[in-house]
Amino acid sequence: MASITIRNLEDDLKRRLRIRAAEHGRSMEEEAREILRHVVTEPATPRNLAASIRARMARMGGVELDLPAREAMREPPRFGGKRA
Repeated sequence: MASITIRNLEDDLKRRLRIRAAEHGRSMEEEAREILRHVVTEPATPRNLAASIRARMARMGGVELDLPAREAMREPPRFGGKRA
């Protein structure tokens, strides 16, 4: 099995990890492994750009846009006909 070393870990983060490990009856190393296992194996949620924008704007009260009325579609070009 592989090993990793985590340097420059904030004191508060280490304290919270130690408390969380104690709450789950695990060592700090086992708790860190469990957290990594959970985060890495959990399927990534697909990012929906429109939903992300909508959620961000909702926090600011939303945005109302005046949308222009749509016009009728034009006739599509016809190919293969006789040329003038």
